Amino acid sequence: MNTAIELAISLFIVAHRGASGDAPENTLPAFEQAWEQGADAIEGDFHLTKDNRIACIHDYDTTKVAGTKLMVADSTFEELRKLDVGSWKSPKFAGTRIPSLEEVIATIPEGKKLYLEVKCGPEIVPTLAKTLAASELSPEQLVVISFNEDFVRQWKTAEPESRTMLLISFNRRVPRLSPSLQEVIEKLKDTGADGVSTNTHPALDANFVEGVKAADFEYHSWTINEADKARELMDMGSQSITTDFPGQLRSSLESKVAK
Repeated sequence: MNTAIELAISLFIVAHRGASGDAPENTLPAFEQAWEQGADAIEGDFHLTKDNRIACIHDYDTTKVAGTKLMVADSTFEELRKLDVGSWKSPKFAGTRIPSLEEVIATIPEGKKLYLEVKCGPEIVPTLAKTLAASELSPEQLVVISFNEDFVRQWKTAEPESRTMLLISFNRRVPRLSPSLQEVIEKLKDTGADGVSTNTHPALDANFVEGVKAADFEYHSWTINEADKARELMDMGSQSITTDFPGQLRSSLESKVAK
């Protein structure tokens, strides 16, 4: 098998908050651009609102994306919906609104996937399960991800067949991996997660990735915008690469192989 074919098989690109390098994060324009740029999956962040709707937004409040502070958990979906969350990125996105989980799912083409990041806690579990059950998204199109160990634990108890990844951020202020490989594996066993997705770290190497996989877990990585770093992680065995620039990263990787 030649290098180009190997790359095509191994390269699985997840658009971080959509094509967030080019459009306002966690909005329908960002997700639509991600599909246009050839992403294999989109990643979006989700919170539970006051009226038990699931809104697509990263932070606990709207200050960053709207310039007006509303706490997501203390607001109704319609209150959040009134805010312009596109102008901060560019005037051409003026009037862009916070989408619901249902609206995000509606953008997903056949054969593509959603990496659904839960930013709140286990209180979202019943509503999330009901919303997903009512959607046309197949189980194969969904990967649930979260930093919240309590959420992951309760989600896997409620939905044991749901493919779920625990997110872990390595402390880049220390030279060694923290948490360590053994600590990560213990967290995965404790929560019931199917795998882990991490940020990059100078000490991250193939031994860590191989150790995760040897324990029968998946390994994924975020957020990588440089082709050299993405290829390095792919060579280590990362099963997906999350990026702000899905089209640009794929093009850069493929051009490097062509040379």
